[in-house]
Amino acid sequence: MSSVVAQSLHVFGLRAHVANNIFFFDEQTVMFPSGNHCVKYNVDQKWQKFIPGSDKSQGMLALSISPNRRYLAISETVQEKPVITIYELSSIPCRKRKVLSNFDFPVQKFISMAFSPDSKYLLAQTSAPESNLVYWLWGKQKVMAIIRTDIQNNPIYQVSFNPQDNTQVCVTGNGIFKLLRFTEGTLKQTNFQRGEPQNYLAHAWVSEDRIIVGTDTGKLFLFESGDQRWETSIMVKEATSGSKSLDIIQESESLIEFPPASSPVPSYEQILTASNYSQLSMPQVFTIAAYSKGFACSAGPGRVLLFEKIEEKDFYRESREIRIPVDPQSNDPSQSDKQDILCMCFSPSEETLVASTSKNQLYSITMSLTEISKGEPAHFEYLMYPLHSASITGLATCIRKPLIATCSLDRSIRIWNYESNTLELFKEYQEEAYSISLHPSGHYIVVGFADKLRLMNLLIDDIRSFKEYSVRGCKEVRSVVWNADDSKLISGGTDGAVYEWNLSSGKRETECVLKSCSYNCVAISPDSKIIFAVGSDQTLKEIADSSVLREMSAYEVVYTAIVISHSGRMMFVGTSIGTIRAMKYPLPLQKEFNEYQAHAGPVTKMLLTFDDQFLLTAADDGCLFTWKVFDKDGRGIKREREVGFAGEVLVTKTDMEEKAQIMLELKTRVEELKMENEYQLRLKDMNYTEKIKELTDKFVQEMESLKTKNQVLKTEKDKQDVSHREHIEDLLDKQSRELQDLESSNNQKLLLEYEKYQELQLKSQRMQEEYEKQLRDNDETKSQALEELTEFYEAKLQEKTTLLEEAQEDVRQQLREFEETKKQIEEDEDREIQDIKTKYEKKLRDEKESNLRLKGETGIMRKKFSSLQKDIEERTNDIDVLKGEQVKLQGVIKSLEKDIQGHKREIQERDETIQDKEKRIYDMKKKNQELEKFKFVLDYKIKELKKQIEPRENEIKVMKEQIQEMEAELEHFHKQNTQLELNITELWQKLRATDQEMRRERQKERDLEALVKRFKTDLHNCVAFIQEPRLLKEKVRALFEKYVQRADMVEIAGLNTDLQQEYARQREHLEKSLTTVKKKVVKEKELHRTDYVRIMQENVSLIKEINELRRELKFTRSQVYDLESALKLTKKIRPQEAPEAVPSKESLSVSPTMRLNEQEETGRIIEMQRLEIQRLRDQIQEQDQVPGLHTLAGIRLPSLNSEMDFEVETR
Repeated sequence: MSSVVAQSLHVFGLRAHVANNIFFFDEQTVMFPSGNHCVKYNVDQKWQKFIPGSDKSQGMLALSISPNRRYLAISETVQEKPVITIYELSSIPCRKRKVLSNFDFPVQKFISMAFSPDSKYLLAQTSAPESNLVYWLWGKQKVMAIIRTDIQNNPIYQVSFNPQDNTQVCVTGNGIFKLLRFTEGTLKQTNFQRGEPQNYLAHAWVSEDRIIVGTDTGKLFLFESGDQRWETSIMVKEATSGSKSLDIIQESESLIEFPPASSPVPSYEQILTASNYSQLSMPQVFTIAAYSKGFACSAGPGRVLLFEKIEEKDFYRESREIRIPVDPQSNDPSQSDKQDILCMCFSPSEETLVASTSKNQLYSITMSLTEISKGEPAHFEYLMYPLHSASITGLATCIRKPLIATCSLDRSIRIWNYESNTLELFKEYQEEAYSISLHPSGHYIVVGFADKLRLMNLLIDDIRSFKEYSVRGCKEVRSVVWNADDSKLISGGTDGAVYEWNLSSGKRETECVLKSCSYNCVAISPDSKIIFAVGSDQTLKEIADSSVLREMSAYEVVYTAIVISHSGRMMFVGTSIGTIRAMKYPLPLQKEFNEYQAHAGPVTKMLLTFDDQFLLTAADDGCLFTWKVFDKDGRGIKREREVGFAGEVLVTKTDMEEKAQIMLELKTRVEELKMENEYQLRLKDMNYTEKIKELTDKFVQEMESLKTKNQVLKTEKDKQDVSHREHIEDLLDKQSRELQDLESSNNQKLLLEYEKYQELQLKSQRMQEEYEKQLRDNDETKSQALEELTEFYEAKLQEKTTLLEEAQEDVRQQLREFEETKKQIEEDEDREIQDIKTKYEKKLRDEKESNLRLKGETGIMRKKFSSLQKDIEERTNDIDVLKGEQVKLQGVIKSLEKDIQGHKREIQERDETIQDKEKRIYDMKKKNQELEKFKFVLDYKIKELKKQIEPRENEIKVMKEQIQEMEAELEHFHKQNTQLELNITELWQKLRATDQEMRRERQKERDLEALVKRFKTDLHNCVAFIQEPRLLKEKVRALFEKYVQRADMVEIAGLNTDLQQEYARQREHLEKSLTTVKKKVVKEKELHRTDYVRIMQENVSLIKEINELRRELKFTRSQVYDLESALKLTKKIRPQEAPEAVPSKESLSVSPTMRLNEQEETGRIIEMQRLEIQRLRDQIQEQDQVPGLHTLAGIRLPSLNSEMDFEVETR
């Protein structure tokens, strides 16, 4: 073995497309796959420990940790064979516990694994086309059960155990959701898929019998014991800002199908291409993680939703939203968060959520932060630092700083610090970078793009380019290396040529061309004499003076990178399978090297630091490894000169000036804020001192008042105590007296009751003696009656026996006569039976023939009956539909009736208001009477006014009553009219139907008569051939064919037409009845509307009348006032009495004219009502003349003449 040893120190990278690629070992330690290692990373102390993959491994496919955190299962492909390795994590370092490699069943690779709750069993799912699910007792390497989970080669993504049950298993995939139970040595399915099959990407157990399942269309299903209980969808919609946002409409691991090691396309992309283009807009649920409150699920690019269980319900609601933050260093910040979350895991205490994404990034968030952010989404943070998401194409290091520069196909440049294991700087660009070189000082880099070369400064917080060189027509050169003094340059390319260039002359000094080999990397020895080249021919070549001195076999691998130490004692080679080989230099003749598992893809770049302390390797898997280099005894290689790393940083002058300016502004701002705060504090102190004084004064006053109140209450309490004592003593005395009285009274009552009891006892004894005497008398009378009855019935019995003997003799004689007659009748009956037998045999033959004929007819009739029954069922369905419509119409009618009741209530309320107003009028009249008492002089005139007002009010009341009666009659007539119209329409429909039936029957009769006539004529023609039997027979047969078959056809056609006509008639009848019902509803609506309008008009007219009465009252008051004033004047000036009285009379004549106008209006209204009633009566008489219609009996309208007479009288 080689004396050179390399120990892995740190890795910058993640393999996101390994199933279940992140989980917690403990609260501070996270495990994830990187390269061909499984890494244990301590979040607090930032150290890493490695579990390397198996020898000759082609990469990890799936991981699984046991529930007790003691075991780790890794699925790999070793030399194109599947292997499951189980490590014991509790031992330090981790050691292999079991290796499952020999299988009795066909398998290509294991894509998903899960440990049982007690960690004794292991579940493993193989890839298509086998798709076997294997149930292992892994400690004994024993297969307990195996079952094929899919037959149609659909991909399966995840398998898991029930967290409480070793025997229950869940499997999900494309169109597959199966619950299996291990019983009797086999796995049996316990659920049945219902509904359309979905592409189930992930699932998680949330309880003992409940599973949350996510699909590629953004749907979440909750299954309980295999039955769906709840469903929700995560839909995508375009946000107003133009970016897509996800919204809910109202788990443990994300497991994906992986490609073979040779395939560059990850299974994540296979899922996207497998799903339809329309489904790509849907948020795909790649992972679900359960925790105590509910579960978290990925909800499309860059988004995680937290669901919490609803209390007292079995469902979940969205509670929080977590997003991947926008990266400011990205060339397109709006797209930096658009990466799918492939796996999530909660820490054991559920304080932290960790997630991995499709761009090989690791994020974390503390759950307490999600609760703080109310309404707004919380944001993830990087678990470590941003990592490369594609193949690393360039690698460089410097002398003065512990920096590593890398460029990648993910269009980013990153500067790492291998001493502190952190990311110093990174920046993304529009195009891919293919090569990079770092200045020895660590302040500048050169980056080679597809068409340009950029010189850049490494500033304190940015990478800025200051010079660009355009590059065109460059050839494919895979590797370039300098010699120790930078005088020579060696290049190797895919064309199989290795060139050595002299920089002082610019000429090519040596060349070695081997077209059969495509060179991947070249290196030069420290003394610049020997060139080392590795390529596609699986050899390591030593080249000197344009010739190959020696070739060393690579042992069935391709070397992709080579580096030699500055001391010239060590050489490191990277292979196409991702391993690192450490050799001593000069190269040995035998196979002497140490091989280390490093990457999951071909190594692209290798470097040794200037002091030969660290080895740096990068590969296609996007991971960067740092290795510590040792000799065989374990000692590190000493640095040639102990010079510390430089701490200088580049900063531009403008940045410094801006920062100085900002600092000055901030200082001034701080001073201003200090002054403001001091001033505000003083003001607050002043205010608070004043408030304290006020409050102390107030509280002192309150305390004094409370003290006085307390003393008053104490005195009152003493008084009440004394009174209560006296009252209690009185009550006790009273109670004792009452007790004595009750005892004496109760004793007297008891004595009386005892005396009554003795009297009743004596009475009961007397009654008992009397009843015993009565019983004895009854027994004696019964015995005498029995003796008499026995004597009577014995005499009767003797008489009956004599009669019976006589009757028996008569019966014997009649029997003899009967036997003689019987013989004669039997002889006669035998003859008759033979005659009847012959007769009925003939009849039986005829009946059999007719029976056969009838059977045929019954078959036809049954067919007709079945068709008719179908029609009847259809009609019944139609009737049900119509009944439903009728119910709806009835509901409408009920609502209208409710409206009518509401209107009636409104009318009542308005009547009450009118009554209130009339009461007010009455009060006003009383006031007028009081005025009359004081002004007795005007009493006569006021009485006259009252006489004029009162009769007219009576007239108004009478008129209103008449109007109400007439309106009631009108409503009654309207109802009668509507009923009569309905009756008329029904009768018309019946008449039309009967007319149609009559026409059909007449038409049938005519058709039958024509048929009979034709038959007669044809029969007459047949009779002409009566002498020729053959022709007669043909004619009769033709007649039979013509009329018998046609008649049957006519009958059948007639039946069909009858059925169709009956159906049409019934349909027409139902349609008409429906239209009549609709018309009725419309009419009722109009009636209600007219009633409402009428009531409103009446109210308006009543309000007008009330207003007029108020005006009259006001007028009378003014008259009274005028008269009072006039009266005062007459007292002073007597002669002016006569002229002043005249205007009062004129004024009195105003109100009667106004009332006369109102009487004319009421007269006109009454005349219109009378004409309307006359018109309605005429219509009723016309309807009475129509046959089949009769008016309702017992209804008689009042005569119009009496109404007119009443009107004349009132006028």
